[in-house]
Amino acid sequence: MVPNEEHQYMGIVHLLRHFKWTWVGLIVVDDESGDHFLKALEPLLSQNQICSAFIERIPNQGRFTGLDELGGMAQEIYLLLTDKKVKILVIYGESMTIMWLSALVILTDPDYKENPSLGKVWLMTAQIDFAVTGLITRSSFPIFQGAISFTIHANEPPGFQAYLQNVKPDWTQGDGFVKGFWEQAFDCSIPHPQDTIEIHKPCTGEEKLEGLPGAIFEMHTTGHSYSIYNAVYAVAHALHDMCSSRPNRRVTVMDKVLEFQGLQPWQLHSFLRGVSFNNSAGEPISFNDHQELVAGFDIASVVIFPNTSFLRVKVGSVDPNALKGKEFTIDEDRIVWHKTFNQLRPLSVCSEPCQPGFRKRKKEGKHFCCYDCAVCPEGKISDQKDTADCSECPEDQYPSRNRDKCISRDTIFLSYEEPLGIGLATVAVCFSLITALVLRTFLKHKNTPIVKANNRDITYTLLISLLLCFLSSFLFLGQPRKVTCFFQQSAFGIVFSVAVSCVLAKTITVVVAFMATKPGSSMRKWVGKRMTNSIVLSCSSIQAGICTMWLGVSPPFPDLDMQTLATEIIAKCNEGSAVMFYLVLGYLGLLSVISFTVAFLARKLPDSFNEAKFITFSMLVFCSVWLTFVPTYLSTKGKYMVAVEIFSILASSAGLLGCIFFPKCYIIVLRPELNNKDQLAKRKI
Repeated sequence: MVPNEEHQYMGIVHLLRHFKWTWVGLIVVDDESGDHFLKALEPLLSQNQICSAFIERIPNQGRFTGLDELGGMAQEIYLLLTDKKVKILVIYGESMTIMWLSALVILTDPDYKENPSLGKVWLMTAQIDFAVTGLITRSSFPIFQGAISFTIHANEPPGFQAYLQNVKPDWTQGDGFVKGFWEQAFDCSIPHPQDTIEIHKPCTGEEKLEGLPGAIFEMHTTGHSYSIYNAVYAVAHALHDMCSSRPNRRVTVMDKVLEFQGLQPWQLHSFLRGVSFNNSAGEPISFNDHQELVAGFDIASVVIFPNTSFLRVKVGSVDPNALKGKEFTIDEDRIVWHKTFNQLRPLSVCSEPCQPGFRKRKKEGKHFCCYDCAVCPEGKISDQKDTADCSECPEDQYPSRNRDKCISRDTIFLSYEEPLGIGLATVAVCFSLITALVLRTFLKHKNTPIVKANNRDITYTLLISLLLCFLSSFLFLGQPRKVTCFFQQSAFGIVFSVAVSCVLAKTITVVVAFMATKPGSSMRKWVGKRMTNSIVLSCSSIQAGICTMWLGVSPPFPDLDMQTLATEIIAKCNEGSAVMFYLVLGYLGLLSVISFTVAFLARKLPDSFNEAKFITFSMLVFCSVWLTFVPTYLSTKGKYMVAVEIFSILASSAGLLGCIFFPKCYIIVLRPELNNKDQLAKRKI
């Protein structure tokens, strides 16, 4: 008539997990039932990350201990009970077990009431339910203040309280059980009509059971009483079912009495197995396939008052038949803890919980509940207490400084709103306007000797390409988009190739023109626009072909770089093919080196205003900028990498513009008297 004991074990585990108690002491009676208890409970504790701080076996009530052995055992157990880390004690035994423990405490420490180390939470199993209903001495009650007891489930049958309030001993019949209980409970004597002896304290008959302390008589139905109550009705239903199964025949009451007198208990087994009914309290009573009562356990908190009376308050239950997730219920607000806890939830752990930002590190040779706290490694976090391992943040987040949370990473790019972007954009606009102004000046004075010298069309092409070079820097500013990424590197590569091709064409023109002036030279046929146009078109076409192949095979695209920087996401244009990107740069570098070499060799040739020398200086600046660009570009990260490329574009373009066209603009604007054929001839001589 009692539930399966395994439900109680699971209830203990649920209770420990609910309150996060991971360091508990086990005090178990030293017999076969205690062995079974440990064998069933210890694996459950380990599976739920709960450790037993100690396991103490105490003698059962049938074993007597000598004084010497008792003294040594008392001292040993007392030391365990005063362990400040162990606040939870799970007790498994019988009624005498609790009496034995309380006696040991009193004998070892007479001032135990003032010892805060004895403030514990005692978890008592249902087997010692009666231990807190009067079998312990009242003097030891304060030890068990705040105890939590598992009890067999009970419910109040209707009319039970009214029955208890009307219970009176039969003065005439002298009911032996009630009479004896009444006299002991109320410390009085029931007078007998035939007695002539004067009674010192006679019972009046007006005594009330509800006035008795709870340690003497509980007004509520206990689990054991409820089990007996249900057992009686179960047998009655089984007898009824057995009678109903007999063939219909008329029988007298005497026949039934005689039939029941010859009934053997085993004959009821088959009928008890199928019993199912609702008792008067409205609860279903039935048995499972193992002939066990389908029921659970109640959880009660023991409240002890200053006058050593007590009250058991139901605070939860363990019901294996409840809906999933509702098998265990607890109302911790109704629990009255031991006074040493100041009504705060007790904490019983071997090691203090590791705070967020730390992880547990096992101590060698210790329980897994005993550990040190280690800081999470770089790049990982723990956002909860007592985490076994740290975890990495998602790609779009990074660990905080304390490594206790993940912070969203900002997406960065070289925008127009920040000072660096504004500065580069301003410089690009200024140089673009200057280039446009130079082009306008050359167009305005297109018929002057200085403009017509060294192929006027190539000069215009060079200026237009330089203008486009300055404007191409705007493709690198702002958030990368599909269109800007697609044209960014290709436009830069092509327009710069055109510019360098024009410079190369102008340089070769100087060399060819000088060689053509020699008598009988065959180079005269190469002098003219056809050669320069061929150089510009052929050199630019190769770069255009490379870029076309790049865009067709693996074009650049917008991408997010989450690996380079720990706290930010870089929005950039992925080159698509790094090989093609460096091929474009390599070809541009090759043209620059050829142009610089030719210009350097021709720097002393006679030419108007020493244009070959100016070209040499411009290509020196151009090559210097791009030689420093490569290592600088590879060593920077994020938006600064883009800024380096924009700066290189602006600086190299400005070098070509300034070195080649500033001297000419100076003559055209400020010294127009030098812009004539006579002066040009003089300078050539």
